[in-house]
Amino acid sequence: MRLRLPRFLNRVLPARPWRRVVAAWRRGLRMRVVTTTVVLSLLVVALLGTFLFAQVRDGVLGAKVDSALAETRSGYQFAQATVEQTQEWTPGLVNSRASTIVGRLASGGGEAGRREVLLLPGPHEDSDPPGDVYSSYASGVNTPQSIPPTLRREVQGQQEGQGRTYWAYAMADDRDGTRVPALIVGAALEVGAKPYELYYVFPLDQEAQTLGLVRRTLAVAGLALVVLVGLIAYVVARTVVTPVRMAARIAERLAAGRLEERMHIRGEDDLARLAASFNRMARSLQSQIRRLEDLSRLQRRFVSDVSHELRTPLTTVRMAADVLHSYVSSFPPDVARSSELLQAQLDRFEDLLADLLEISRFDAGAAVLDPEPCDLRAIARRVLDATEPLAERRGSTLELVAPEQACTADVDGRRIERIVRNLVVNAIEHGEGKPVVVTVAADDEAVALSVQDSGVGLSPEEAGRVFDRFWRADPSRARQTGGTGLGLSIALEDAHLHGGELEAYGEPGRGAQFRLTLPRRAGQELGGSPIPLGPDRPRFLAVGAPYQRTEVARG
Repeated sequence: MRLRLPRFLNRVLPARPWRRVVAAWRRGLRMRVVTTTVVLSLLVVALLGTFLFAQVRDGVLGAKVDSALAETRSGYQFAQATVEQTQEWTPGLVNSRASTIVGRLASGGGEAGRREVLLLPGPHEDSDPPGDVYSSYASGVNTPQSIPPTLRREVQGQQEGQGRTYWAYAMADDRDGTRVPALIVGAALEVGAKPYELYYVFPLDQEAQTLGLVRRTLAVAGLALVVLVGLIAYVVARTVVTPVRMAARIAERLAAGRLEERMHIRGEDDLARLAASFNRMARSLQSQIRRLEDLSRLQRRFVSDVSHELRTPLTTVRMAADVLHSYVSSFPPDVARSSELLQAQLDRFEDLLADLLEISRFDAGAAVLDPEPCDLRAIARRVLDATEPLAERRGSTLELVAPEQACTADVDGRRIERIVRNLVVNAIEHGEGKPVVVTVAADDEAVALSVQDSGVGLSPEEAGRVFDRFWRADPSRARQTGGTGLGLSIALEDAHLHGGELEAYGEPGRGAQFRLTLPRRAGQELGGSPIPLGPDRPRFLAVGAPYQRTEVARG
């Protein structure tokens, strides 16, 4: 599966570096293994670190909460005992007792300076005398504004059930004027029948430092673990990937024809068995390829020798058949018919022999070009003129679609005309009397010619084998025009000899298209074709029945 970039990444990231990264990711198995291992390890370490930190945080803060609640309850009991010793209360006595309670609670229990005590008067009631004034008392720098309103509402709402404690996390003032996290615990208290709120403020700066140290330790340990896992993954991946890369390089050398290449076998593990199996496969392929090469050379030699040896007896038989054919008018009807059949079969035999000789020249590398500037439009017109009688007999319409400007290329006109004739004849034979369209086009680098019919068509498998020697889609098909089965093979070799391409496309029951593409100048590489091939190919111009040849010019 190919890796595609999101659109916003294409706009944000530079094109070339990102493409290099994607290409390296797609080609590098070791990079994918190491990257995937590191990413998964990082995810596991992050989840595990988050869980461990949460457990440590809950443990540290839980112990602090338990200690704070215990100290608050002890302070509340002391304050409650102090209040119960007084029978008669005045506003001044209430304030005095409140100040004493705060001082005693702030100086006793716990680490000195590590918590503060606040005693705040409750909500004012309408029945209180106008002159009664009740003050707030604090043992440190925090003021009533440091107490969260929600915590005060909870404490005030439970005054009738005194002794119950409430707590909350908040930000409180430190002695140096900074704000630090704190745990605030509160309880309701009555001093002289007047509602008061008792609060303990426990700074959590030390706990925050401890948790920060734990967080940094987990982060450093996690990163170190990820780096270690990445190094281990790199070493393991290199151990596994290196033999695979070696096998790939040796396979490329084998494909290039260096059949003696082998892998080095080290050890007795799975990779060693892979190397041994690869070497056995290479030896088997080398043996089979050599046998096939020997057989191919023998076949080519046989075809070449037979083709040359048959020329002399065929010439003799042709001379005798011509003499007999010259007297055909004086023969009885059955003898005359035999003479006609002999002449027709000799024509087919000569065509087959000529094709075999041409194939043997291609196999021997003896085929040569005689290039000169030729206009593909003129070649197409000559072929259509020559195939008019065949098209008329089959009921096909011939159409030529060509531009007004010349489509000139440096080609061997004789060979290109042979290619086009083969394509047009095949289209007429298998077009089932439907139109045959020949299209010529050109651009700055290439010229192209397409022959398209609307007959029996080709399946994808047949389109891939249509240029094989002696191959037919339907071996039992009647051969009314006497083809040799080598025409398309020779046409493909002629196209390759020019540095061009001959391609086929078809759909069963919807016709076939053959496209010839040639470079304008000899030796030039092809970059594309000016005529589309496949579903986007040009449609027919007409649905003809009787024979006619039309020519349409394209601007």
